[in-house]
Amino acid sequence: MAPSATESSPSETSWIDRDDLRTSFTLAMSAMYKAEVPLYGDLVRIVGDINQSTRGSALDPKVLAMRYGDVASSRLDIERHGAIRLGTPHELRTVRRIFALIGLYPVGYYDLSPAGLPMHATCFRPKTEMSLHKNPFRVFTSVLRPELIKDPRARDLALDLLSKRNIFSDELIDLLSLGDAQDGRLRPDQSRRFVAEAMKTFSWHGTAAASHEDYQCLKDEHPILADIACFRSSHINHLTPRTLCITSAQDLMKKEGLKVKDRIEGPPARSCPILLRQTSFLAIEEPIKFLGASDPSYEALVQGSHRARFGEIEERGAAVTPAGRRLYDELLNEATAASPEKPSPEEFDELVETAFKTYPDDWSELRKRELIYCTFEATSKGMDATLPDQRYHLDELLEQGLLNAFPMTYEDFLPLSAAGIFQSNLGSKSPARQTEACPDFAGMEDVLGVSLGDADEIYRAAQAESLAKCVSKLGIEVYV
Repeated sequence: MAPSATESSPSETSWIDRDDLRTSFTLAMSAMYKAEVPLYGDLVRIVGDINQSTRGSALDPKVLAMRYGDVASSRLDIERHGAIRLGTPHELRTVRRIFALIGLYPVGYYDLSPAGLPMHATCFRPKTEMSLHKNPFRVFTSVLRPELIKDPRARDLALDLLSKRNIFSDELIDLLSLGDAQDGRLRPDQSRRFVAEAMKTFSWHGTAAASHEDYQCLKDEHPILADIACFRSSHINHLTPRTLCITSAQDLMKKEGLKVKDRIEGPPARSCPILLRQTSFLAIEEPIKFLGASDPSYEALVQGSHRARFGEIEERGAAVTPAGRRLYDELLNEATAASPEKPSPEEFDELVETAFKTYPDDWSELRKRELIYCTFEATSKGMDATLPDQRYHLDELLEQGLLNAFPMTYEDFLPLSAAGIFQSNLGSKSPARQTEACPDFAGMEDVLGVSLGDADEIYRAAQAESLAKCVSKLGIEVYV
Protein backbone atom coordinates (compact mmCIF):
# COMPACT_ATOMS: atom_id res chain seq x y z
CA MET A 1 0.00 0.00 0.00
CA ALA A 2 1.31 3.44 -0.93
CA PRO A 3 2.02 5.78 2.00
CA SER A 4 -0.54 8.50 2.66
CA ALA A 5 0.17 12.18 2.24
CA THR A 6 0.92 12.43 5.97
CA GLU A 7 3.44 9.58 6.02
CA SER A 8 7.05 9.39 4.90
CA SER A 9 9.69 6.72 4.72
CA PRO A 10 12.03 6.73 7.74
CA SER A 11 14.97 7.10 5.36
CA GLU A 12 13.51 10.16 3.65
CA THR A 13 13.91 12.74 6.39
CA SER A 14 15.56 15.57 4.46
CA TRP A 15 13.72 18.52 3.00
CA ILE A 16 13.69 19.20 -0.74
CA ASP A 17 15.10 22.56 -1.74
CA ARG A 18 12.38 24.73 -3.36
CA ASP A 19 14.61 25.52 -6.33
CA ASP A 20 15.26 21.83 -6.95
CA LEU A 21 11.56 21.05 -6.61
CA ARG A 22 10.80 23.83 -9.11
CA THR A 23 13.16 22.19 -11.59
CA SER A 24 11.46 18.81 -11.13
CA PHE A 25 8.12 20.55 -11.64
CA THR A 26 9.37 22.33 -14.79
CA LEU A 27 10.76 19.14 -16.33
CA ALA A 28 7.56 17.22 -15.58
CA MET A 29 5.43 19.95 -17.14
CA SER A 30 7.66 20.11 -20.20
CA ALA A 31 7.46 16.34 -20.68
CA MET A 32 3.69 16.39 -20.24
CA TYR A 33 3.19 19.25 -22.70
CA LYS A 34 5.48 17.65 -25.27
CA ALA A 35 3.40 14.47 -25.09
CA GLU A 36 0.17 16.46 -25.44
CA VAL A 37 1.36 18.91 -28.12
CA PRO A 38 4.12 17.28 -30.22
CA LEU A 39 4.77 20.56 -32.06
CA TYR A 40 6.14 21.88 -28.75
CA GLY A 41 9.03 19.44 -29.19
CA ASP A 42 9.73 20.97 -32.61
CA LEU A 43 9.65 24.42 -31.05
CA VAL A 44 12.17 23.48 -28.36
CA ARG A 45 14.47 22.00 -31.01
CA ILE A 46 14.25 25.15 -33.17
CA VAL A 47 14.99 27.41 -30.20
CA GLY A 48 17.86 25.15 -29.13
CA ASP A 49 19.44 25.35 -32.58
CA ILE A 50 19.15 29.14 -32.64
CA ASN A 51 20.57 29.48 -29.13
CA GLN A 52 23.50 27.16 -29.85
CA SER A 53 24.30 29.12 -33.00
CA THR A 54 24.14 32.43 -31.14
CA ARG A 55 26.28 31.17 -28.27
CA GLY A 56 28.83 29.88 -30.75
CA SER A 57 28.99 33.13 -32.72
CA ALA A 58 32.08 35.27 -33.00
CA LEU A 59 30.66 37.90 -30.65
CA ASP A 60 32.86 38.95 -27.75
CA PRO A 61 31.76 37.23 -24.50
CA LYS A 62 31.14 40.61 -22.87
CA VAL A 63 28.93 41.66 -25.81
CA LEU A 64 26.99 38.41 -25.45
CA ALA A 65 26.59 39.02 -21.72
CA MET A 66 25.46 42.61 -22.26
CA ARG A 67 22.86 41.64 -24.83
CA TYR A 68 21.59 38.33 -23.45
CA GLY A 69 22.64 38.03 -19.82
CA ASP A 70 24.19 34.88 -18.41
CA VAL A 71 23.62 32.71 -21.49
CA ALA A 72 26.57 30.47 -20.66
CA SER A 73 24.70 29.03 -17.68
CA SER A 74 22.23 26.16 -17.66
CA ARG A 75 19.50 28.72 -16.92
CA LEU A 76 18.80 29.31 -20.61
CA ASP A 77 18.34 25.62 -21.43
CA ILE A 78 15.72 25.05 -18.74
CA GLU A 79 14.07 28.47 -18.89
CA ARG A 80 10.32 28.28 -19.55
CA HIS A 81 7.20 30.23 -18.81
CA GLY A 82 3.77 28.71 -18.75
CA ALA A 83 0.33 30.29 -18.97
CA ILE A 84 -2.85 29.13 -17.27
CA ARG A 85 -6.38 30.53 -17.12
CA LEU A 86 -8.36 30.06 -13.93
CA GLY A 87 -12.07 30.48 -13.33
CA THR A 88 -12.67 31.14 -9.63
CA PRO A 89 -11.11 32.77 -6.56
CA HIS A 90 -10.77 29.30 -4.97
CA GLU A 91 -8.76 28.06 -7.95
CA LEU A 92 -6.42 31.06 -7.81
CA ARG A 93 -5.84 30.74 -4.04
CA THR A 94 -5.11 27.04 -4.39
CA VAL A 95 -2.75 27.56 -7.32
CA ARG A 96 -0.92 30.16 -5.22
CA ARG A 97 -0.35 27.47 -2.59
CA ILE A 98 0.93 25.05 -5.26
CA PHE A 99 3.39 27.57 -6.62
CA ALA A 100 4.59 28.65 -3.17
CA LEU A 101 5.95 25.14 -2.59
CA ILE A 102 8.20 25.50 -5.66
CA GLY A 103 9.37 29.01 -4.83
CA LEU A 104 7.06 31.01 -7.11
CA TYR A 105 5.37 34.15 -5.78
CA PRO A 106 2.85 36.56 -7.34
CA VAL A 107 4.64 39.59 -8.79
CA GLY A 108 2.92 42.40 -10.66
CA TYR A 109 -0.64 43.09 -11.76
CA TYR A 110 -1.80 42.81 -15.37
CA ASP A 111 -5.12 44.32 -16.38
CA LEU A 112 -6.23 42.58 -19.58
CA SER A 113 -9.54 44.45 -19.89
CA PRO A 114 -8.18 47.11 -22.33
CA ALA A 115 -7.69 44.25 -24.81
CA GLY A 116 -11.29 43.11 -24.41
CA LEU A 117 -10.41 40.14 -22.19
CA PRO A 118 -12.68 39.62 -19.12
CA MET A 119 -9.78 38.73 -16.86
CA HIS A 120 -6.75 40.01 -15.01
CA ALA A 121 -3.49 38.31 -14.18
CA THR A 122 -0.30 38.11 -12.17
CA CYS A 123 3.04 36.43 -12.74
CA PHE A 124 4.15 33.71 -10.34
CA ARG A 125 7.94 33.72 -10.39
CA PRO A 126 11.11 33.49 -8.24
CA LYS A 127 12.14 36.74 -6.61
CA THR A 128 15.81 36.33 -5.64
CA GLU A 129 18.81 36.48 -7.96
CA MET A 130 19.99 33.08 -6.77
CA SER A 131 16.64 31.41 -7.45
CA LEU A 132 16.33 33.09 -10.84
CA HIS A 133 19.83 31.90 -11.75
CA LYS A 134 18.97 28.31 -10.83
CA ASN A 135 15.64 28.17 -12.65
CA PRO A 136 13.58 31.23 -13.66
CA PHE A 137 10.41 29.24 -14.35
CA ARG A 138 7.40 31.57 -14.28
CA VAL A 139 3.67 31.17 -14.86
CA PHE A 140 1.48 33.93 -16.29
CA THR A 141 -1.72 33.24 -14.37
CA SER A 142 -5.00 34.88 -15.32
CA VAL A 143 -8.36 34.56 -13.62
CA LEU A 144 -11.87 35.26 -14.89
CA ARG A 145 -13.62 38.49 -13.91
CA PRO A 146 -17.34 37.68 -14.21
CA GLU A 147 -18.32 41.34 -13.77
CA LEU A 148 -16.75 42.09 -17.16
CA ILE A 149 -18.90 39.53 -19.01
CA LYS A 150 -21.58 41.60 -20.73
CA ASP A 151 -24.16 38.91 -21.51
CA PRO A 152 -25.98 37.87 -18.28
CA ARG A 153 -26.86 34.46 -19.72
CA ALA A 154 -23.24 33.69 -20.60
CA ARG A 155 -22.04 34.99 -17.24
CA ASP A 156 -24.50 32.83 -15.29
CA LEU A 157 -23.69 29.79 -17.42
CA ALA A 158 -19.94 30.21 -16.91
CA LEU A 159 -20.32 30.58 -13.14
CA ASP A 160 -22.62 27.56 -12.98
CA LEU A 161 -20.13 25.37 -14.88
CA LEU A 162 -17.22 26.58 -12.77
CA SER A 163 -19.10 25.97 -9.52
CA LYS A 164 -19.40 22.28 -10.42
CA ARG A 165 -15.78 21.55 -11.30
CA ASN A 166 -12.82 20.59 -9.13
CA ILE A 167 -9.42 20.77 -10.80
CA PHE A 168 -7.47 19.62 -7.72
CA SER A 169 -7.14 15.99 -6.59
CA ASP A 170 -7.78 15.08 -2.95
CA GLU A 171 -4.18 13.93 -2.59
CA LEU A 172 -2.88 17.25 -3.91
CA ILE A 173 -4.95 19.14 -1.35
CA ASP A 174 -3.63 16.84 1.40
CA LEU A 175 -0.06 17.50 0.25
CA LEU A 176 -0.65 21.26 0.22
CA SER A 177 -1.93 21.08 3.80
CA LEU A 178 1.09 18.97 4.71
CA GLY A 179 3.40 21.54 3.13
CA ASP A 180 1.70 24.32 5.08
CA ALA A 181 2.18 22.37 8.31
CA GLN A 182 5.87 21.84 7.47
CA ASP A 183 6.71 25.52 6.97
CA GLY A 184 6.24 25.29 3.20
CA ARG A 185 8.55 22.30 2.77
CA LEU A 186 8.19 18.77 1.46
CA ARG A 187 10.28 15.64 1.84
CA PRO A 188 11.53 13.70 -1.21
CA ASP A 189 8.70 11.14 -1.28
CA GLN A 190 6.10 13.86 -0.70
CA SER A 191 7.67 15.97 -3.45
CA ARG A 192 7.45 13.21 -6.02
CA ARG A 193 3.76 12.71 -5.33
CA PHE A 194 3.18 16.45 -5.25
CA VAL A 195 4.61 16.93 -8.75
CA ALA A 196 2.59 14.00 -10.12
CA GLU A 197 -0.66 15.26 -8.58
CA ALA A 198 -0.03 18.87 -9.64
CA MET A 199 0.41 17.79 -13.26
CA LYS A 200 -3.17 16.49 -13.20
CA THR A 201 -4.38 20.03 -12.54
CA PHE A 202 -2.60 21.37 -15.62
CA SER A 203 -3.05 18.45 -18.03
CA TRP A 204 -5.33 18.26 -21.06
CA HIS A 205 -8.67 16.43 -21.02
CA GLY A 206 -10.25 15.35 -24.28
CA THR A 207 -13.75 15.32 -22.79
CA ALA A 208 -15.32 18.66 -21.91
CA ALA A 209 -17.36 19.42 -18.79
CA ALA A 210 -20.08 21.11 -20.85
CA SER A 211 -22.42 20.40 -23.72
CA HIS A 212 -21.53 21.66 -27.18
CA GLU A 213 -24.47 24.08 -26.95
CA ASP A 214 -23.15 25.57 -23.71
CA TYR A 215 -19.64 25.70 -25.17
CA GLN A 216 -20.92 27.56 -28.24
CA CYS A 217 -22.89 30.02 -26.09
CA LEU A 218 -19.76 30.95 -24.14
CA LYS A 219 -17.60 31.01 -27.25
CA ASP A 220 -20.01 33.42 -28.93
CA GLU A 221 -19.68 35.76 -25.94
CA HIS A 222 -15.89 35.38 -25.84
CA PRO A 223 -13.69 32.46 -26.99
CA ILE A 224 -11.53 32.72 -23.89
CA LEU A 225 -14.63 32.30 -21.72
CA ALA A 226 -15.32 28.91 -23.29
CA ASP A 227 -11.71 27.88 -22.75
CA ILE A 228 -11.88 28.71 -19.06
CA ALA A 229 -15.30 27.35 -18.10
CA CYS A 230 -15.90 24.28 -20.27
CA PHE A 231 -13.01 22.02 -19.29
CA ARG A 232 -12.03 19.75 -16.42
CA SER A 233 -8.60 21.20 -15.74
CA SER A 234 -6.66 24.41 -15.98
CA HIS A 235 -4.74 23.10 -18.98
CA ILE A 236 -1.47 24.76 -19.86
CA ASN A 237 -2.12 26.97 -22.89
CA HIS A 238 1.53 27.24 -23.81
CA LEU A 239 4.97 26.49 -22.40
CA THR A 240 7.47 29.01 -23.69
CA PRO A 241 11.21 28.51 -24.23
CA ARG A 242 13.50 31.53 -24.38
CA THR A 243 15.35 32.26 -27.61
CA LEU A 244 18.36 34.50 -28.10
CA CYS A 245 17.11 35.66 -31.52
CA ILE A 246 13.37 35.64 -31.99
CA THR A 247 13.57 36.93 -35.57
CA SER A 248 15.72 33.96 -36.62
CA ALA A 249 13.48 31.59 -34.68
CA GLN A 250 10.36 33.01 -36.34
CA ASP A 251 11.95 32.58 -39.79
CA LEU A 252 12.94 28.99 -39.02
CA MET A 253 9.43 28.20 -37.73
CA LYS A 254 8.00 29.42 -41.04
CA LYS A 255 10.61 27.49 -43.02
CA GLU A 256 9.61 24.29 -41.25
CA GLY A 257 5.95 24.85 -42.12
CA LEU A 258 4.56 25.97 -38.77
CA LYS A 259 1.63 28.38 -38.95
CA VAL A 260 3.17 31.38 -37.25
CA LYS A 261 1.61 34.49 -35.72
CA ASP A 262 1.65 37.39 -38.19
CA ARG A 263 3.88 39.69 -36.11
CA ILE A 264 6.24 39.65 -33.15
CA GLU A 265 4.73 41.34 -30.09
CA GLY A 266 6.65 43.85 -28.01
CA PRO A 267 9.38 46.37 -28.84
CA PRO A 268 11.07 46.37 -32.25
CA ALA A 269 14.39 44.63 -32.87
CA ARG A 270 17.22 46.67 -31.30
CA SER A 271 20.98 46.57 -30.76
CA CYS A 272 20.20 46.86 -27.04
CA PRO A 273 17.04 44.77 -26.53
CA ILE A 274 14.62 45.77 -23.78
CA LEU A 275 11.69 44.11 -22.08
CA LEU A 276 10.15 41.18 -23.94
CA ARG A 277 9.43 40.10 -27.52
CA GLN A 278 7.02 37.21 -28.14
CA THR A 279 5.60 35.19 -31.00
CA SER A 280 3.97 31.78 -31.43
CA PHE A 281 2.77 29.13 -33.78
CA LEU A 282 -1.00 29.33 -33.92
CA ALA A 283 -3.29 27.32 -31.70
CA ILE A 284 -3.99 23.80 -32.90
CA GLU A 285 -7.53 22.56 -33.56
CA GLU A 286 -8.03 19.67 -31.16
CA PRO A 287 -10.84 17.08 -31.11
CA ILE A 288 -13.10 17.35 -28.06
CA LYS A 289 -16.00 15.24 -26.86
CA PHE A 290 -18.82 17.33 -25.41
CA LEU A 291 -21.61 16.18 -23.15
CA GLY A 292 -25.00 15.62 -24.74
CA ALA A 293 -27.41 18.51 -24.12
CA SER A 294 -30.42 16.28 -23.40
CA ASP A 295 -28.38 13.51 -21.73
CA PRO A 296 -25.45 15.16 -19.89
CA SER A 297 -23.58 11.93 -19.25
CA TYR A 298 -20.72 10.01 -20.74
CA GLU A 299 -23.28 7.82 -22.54
CA ALA A 300 -24.17 10.58 -25.04
CA LEU A 301 -20.97 12.34 -26.07
CA VAL A 302 -20.90 14.72 -29.03
CA GLN A 303 -17.77 15.15 -31.14
CA GLY A 304 -16.44 18.67 -31.62
CA SER A 305 -13.18 20.65 -31.53
CA HIS A 306 -11.47 23.45 -29.64
CA ARG A 307 -8.56 25.83 -30.22
CA ALA A 308 -6.57 27.09 -27.26
CA ARG A 309 -3.10 25.58 -26.96
CA PHE A 310 -0.25 27.04 -28.96
CA GLY A 311 3.53 27.23 -29.08
CA GLU A 312 5.05 30.48 -27.91
CA ILE A 313 8.67 31.63 -27.87
CA GLU A 314 10.15 34.70 -26.22
CA GLU A 315 13.26 36.86 -26.36
CA ARG A 316 14.04 38.68 -23.13
CA GLY A 317 15.88 41.97 -22.99
CA ALA A 318 16.82 44.42 -20.26
CA ALA A 319 14.53 45.27 -17.37
CA VAL A 320 13.50 48.92 -17.64
CA THR A 321 12.93 51.40 -14.83
CA PRO A 322 9.60 53.24 -14.40
CA ALA A 323 11.06 56.01 -16.58
CA GLY A 324 12.03 53.46 -19.22
CA ARG A 325 8.59 51.91 -19.11
CA ARG A 326 6.85 55.29 -19.43
CA LEU A 327 8.92 56.03 -22.53
CA TYR A 328 8.11 52.60 -23.95
CA ASP A 329 4.36 53.11 -23.38
CA GLU A 330 4.44 56.64 -24.83
CA LEU A 331 6.14 55.49 -28.03
CA LEU A 332 3.87 52.48 -28.42
CA ASN A 333 0.83 54.72 -27.96
CA GLU A 334 2.29 57.13 -30.51
CA ALA A 335 2.62 54.33 -33.06
CA THR A 336 -0.90 53.09 -32.32
CA ALA A 337 -2.39 56.58 -32.68
CA ALA A 338 -0.67 57.03 -36.03
CA SER A 339 -1.88 53.71 -37.44
CA PRO A 340 -4.95 53.27 -39.63
CA GLU A 341 -7.99 51.52 -38.14
CA LYS A 342 -6.90 48.06 -39.34
CA PRO A 343 -3.19 48.24 -40.17
CA SER A 344 -1.40 45.27 -41.69
CA PRO A 345 1.28 43.69 -39.47
CA GLU A 346 3.95 45.21 -41.71
CA GLU A 347 2.40 48.68 -41.52
CA PHE A 348 2.16 48.60 -37.73
CA ASP A 349 5.72 47.26 -37.34
CA GLU A 350 7.00 50.11 -39.50
CA LEU A 351 5.16 52.67 -37.35
CA VAL A 352 6.59 51.11 -34.17
CA GLU A 353 10.13 51.11 -35.56
CA THR A 354 9.79 54.78 -36.52
CA ALA A 355 8.44 55.78 -33.10
CA PHE A 356 11.17 53.89 -31.25
CA LYS A 357 14.01 55.71 -33.00
CA THR A 358 13.84 58.17 -30.10
CA TYR A 359 14.38 55.39 -27.52
CA PRO A 360 18.14 55.26 -26.76
CA ASP A 361 19.82 52.17 -28.22
CA ASP A 362 23.14 52.33 -26.40
CA TRP A 363 23.79 50.54 -23.09
CA SER A 364 25.77 53.39 -21.55
CA GLU A 365 23.15 56.00 -22.43
CA LEU A 366 20.31 53.75 -21.25
CA ARG A 367 22.06 53.36 -17.89
CA LYS A 368 23.04 57.01 -17.50
CA ARG A 369 19.48 58.14 -18.26
CA GLU A 370 18.26 55.58 -15.70
CA LEU A 371 16.06 53.81 -18.24
CA ILE A 372 17.30 50.29 -17.37
CA TYR A 373 18.34 48.35 -14.28
CA CYS A 374 21.87 46.95 -14.08
CA THR A 375 24.00 44.67 -11.99
CA PHE A 376 27.62 45.64 -11.32
CA GLU A 377 30.82 43.65 -11.20
CA ALA A 378 34.27 44.67 -9.95
CA THR A 379 36.86 44.07 -12.68
CA SER A 380 40.30 42.58 -12.13
CA LYS A 381 41.69 46.07 -12.78
CA GLY A 382 39.49 47.43 -10.03
CA MET A 383 40.45 44.68 -7.60
CA ASP A 384 44.16 45.25 -8.26
CA ALA A 385 43.96 49.05 -8.05
CA THR A 386 45.05 51.00 -5.01
CA LEU A 387 42.34 53.64 -4.81
CA PRO A 388 42.68 56.89 -2.84
CA ASP A 389 40.41 57.20 0.18
CA GLN A 390 37.64 59.31 -1.37
CA ARG A 391 34.10 59.09 -2.72
CA TYR A 392 33.77 58.05 -6.34
CA HIS A 393 30.95 58.65 -8.80
CA LEU A 394 29.64 55.46 -10.35
CA ASP A 395 30.23 56.78 -13.89
CA GLU A 396 33.89 57.44 -13.04
CA LEU A 397 34.44 53.85 -11.92
CA LEU A 398 32.77 52.49 -15.04
CA GLU A 399 34.71 54.80 -17.39
CA GLN A 400 38.02 53.81 -15.78
CA GLY A 401 37.20 50.13 -16.19
CA LEU A 402 37.13 49.46 -12.44
CA LEU A 403 33.53 48.26 -12.64
CA ASN A 404 31.40 46.68 -15.36
CA ALA A 405 27.66 47.21 -15.67
CA PHE A 406 25.42 44.50 -17.11
CA PRO A 407 21.75 45.04 -18.00
CA MET A 408 19.42 43.10 -15.73
CA THR A 409 17.19 40.57 -17.51
CA TYR A 410 13.49 41.43 -17.62
CA GLU A 411 11.70 38.67 -15.71
CA ASP A 412 8.11 39.83 -16.16
CA PHE A 413 5.46 40.39 -18.86
CA LEU A 414 3.77 43.06 -20.98
CA PRO A 415 -0.04 42.97 -20.73
CA LEU A 416 -0.74 44.14 -24.28
CA SER A 417 1.79 41.67 -25.69
CA ALA A 418 0.18 38.85 -23.72
CA ALA A 419 -3.24 39.96 -24.92
CA GLY A 420 -1.96 40.11 -28.49
CA ILE A 421 -0.75 36.51 -28.25
CA PHE A 422 -4.08 35.45 -26.72
CA GLN A 423 -6.13 37.22 -29.40
CA SER A 424 -4.16 35.74 -32.29
CA ASN A 425 -4.99 32.27 -31.01
CA LEU A 426 -8.68 32.80 -30.23
CA GLY A 427 -10.06 32.80 -33.76
CA SER A 428 -11.54 35.43 -36.05
CA LYS A 429 -14.50 36.27 -33.80
CA SER A 430 -12.37 37.82 -31.10
CA PRO A 431 -13.81 41.17 -29.98
CA ALA A 432 -12.13 44.45 -30.82
CA ARG A 433 -9.91 46.12 -28.25
CA GLN A 434 -11.64 48.34 -25.73
CA THR A 435 -10.38 51.76 -24.76
CA GLU A 436 -11.43 51.82 -21.09
CA ALA A 437 -9.24 49.98 -18.60
CA CYS A 438 -10.95 48.32 -15.64
CA PRO A 439 -8.15 47.38 -13.21
CA ASP A 440 -8.92 45.76 -9.86
CA PHE A 441 -5.58 45.51 -8.06
CA ALA A 442 -7.18 45.28 -4.61
CA GLY A 443 -9.54 42.57 -5.82
CA MET A 444 -6.65 40.48 -7.09
CA GLU A 445 -4.80 40.76 -3.77
CA ASP A 446 -7.97 39.93 -1.86
CA VAL A 447 -8.49 36.75 -3.90
CA LEU A 448 -4.84 35.71 -3.58
CA GLY A 449 -4.82 36.28 0.16
CA VAL A 450 -1.33 37.85 -0.08
CA SER A 451 0.17 41.09 -1.33
CA LEU A 452 1.40 41.30 -4.90
CA GLY A 453 5.13 41.74 -5.24
CA ASP A 454 6.37 44.92 -6.92
CA ALA A 455 8.70 44.08 -9.82
CA ASP A 456 10.42 47.46 -9.69
CA GLU A 457 11.19 47.06 -6.01
CA ILE A 458 12.73 43.66 -6.75
CA TYR A 459 14.90 45.07 -9.57
CA ARG A 460 15.93 48.12 -7.51
CA ALA A 461 16.92 45.96 -4.54
CA ALA A 462 18.97 43.62 -6.75
CA GLN A 463 20.74 46.57 -8.36
CA ALA A 464 21.52 48.18 -5.00
CA GLU A 465 22.76 44.88 -3.55
CA SER A 466 25.00 44.32 -6.56
CA LEU A 467 26.58 47.77 -6.22
CA ALA A 468 27.00 47.35 -2.47
CA LYS A 469 28.98 44.13 -2.99
CA CYS A 470 31.30 45.90 -5.43
CA VAL A 471 31.81 48.81 -3.05
CA SER A 472 32.69 46.37 -0.29
CA LYS A 473 35.22 44.54 -2.48
CA LEU A 474 36.90 47.76 -3.60
CA GLY A 475 36.80 49.31 -0.13
CA ILE A 476 35.52 52.67 -1.33
CA GLU A 477 32.46 54.90 -1.16
CA VAL A 478 30.34 55.36 -4.29
CA TYR A 479 27.62 57.85 -5.15
CA VAL A 480 25.29 57.84 -8.14
